[in-house]
Amino acid sequence: MSPINQTTIAGGFRLKGVSDVPEVQVFIFLLVLLIYLISLGGNLTIILLVCLDRHLHTPMYFFLSNLSMIDISCSTTTLQNIFVAFTTQNQMVSAVACMSQAYIFCSLTSNELSILAAMSFDRYVAICRPLHYHTVMSRRLCGLLASISWGFGFIEMVPTLMFISSFTCYISKEIDHYFCDVLPIRDITCSDTSILDLYILIFGNVNIFILLFFTTMSYVFIISCILRISSSAGRRKAFYTCSSHITVVVIFYSSIVLQYIVTVSGNNMGSNLIFSLFNTAIAPMMNPLIYSLKNKDVKSALRRTLKFCEKKK
Repeated sequence: MSPINQTTIAGGFRLKGVSDVPEVQVFIFLLVLLIYLISLGGNLTIILLVCLDRHLHTPMYFFLSNLSMIDISCSTTTLQNIFVAFTTQNQMVSAVACMSQAYIFCSLTSNELSILAAMSFDRYVAICRPLHYHTVMSRRLCGLLASISWGFGFIEMVPTLMFISSFTCYISKEIDHYFCDVLPIRDITCSDTSILDLYILIFGNVNIFILLFFTTMSYVFIISCILRISSSAGRRKAFYTCSSHITVVVIFYSSIVLQYIVTVSGNNMGSNLIFSLFNTAIAPMMNPLIYSLKNKDVKSALRRTLKFCEKKK
């Protein structure tokens, strides 16, 4: 295919979407919409409960509310293309909007990794240093960790945005994805991508490795501490307090690693789309369900809030 010059790309990109089979598009739209609404409702519930119920004004639930905000932002940023394309029959997206979406999505992914690492540190202090918990996990430290988690991702991805915005020619203006992401954009450009690839290799992978290592080591110490507890009831209680977070961490990192392996090994777009949908739709829906179903504090807060609303009526 002949390169498409910059003036043509200025008219925007065409997103291929999840499927180009007309017979399944209605089903995909309804399924994704249902998942998104459940995710939106669940995460908003977590945020409201943490804000309204004083029993949840603790570091653990502070970070959980931040995780819910990231999940809502990530789902809304990426899934909107599916909704717009189905309702308007327009799969075109402007170059500026496409670059912005890729930047926001990658930043939010980095933010989520950081928040999960901060949550693992919180669980480490709660289980391994319980007597110093309130001293160590002060409001100031929690606010600092949350600010760093949110800010670092958006700062880290600025060079990536500059690299993809500097591409001047493309072999196609159709992006084989349902939203704009860095790798699909890179795959259709005929500009030199060596600097971008080097930056992703050094900063992107190193960032993931460091945060994964920090999270893993936190749980190595946590598990080691739990195993030293003499009573079985104490061990169960200690493990219960971090089981939800462990589940979320395993799900999130597994999907990222699997998506990366698929992309690097064979660029199987079908599998890549499945893992992308899992990251942007299913995982944000599962997170509040995991925390609410496995957490007595959240369920108790929900009951108290519902009773309060009923009394107000």
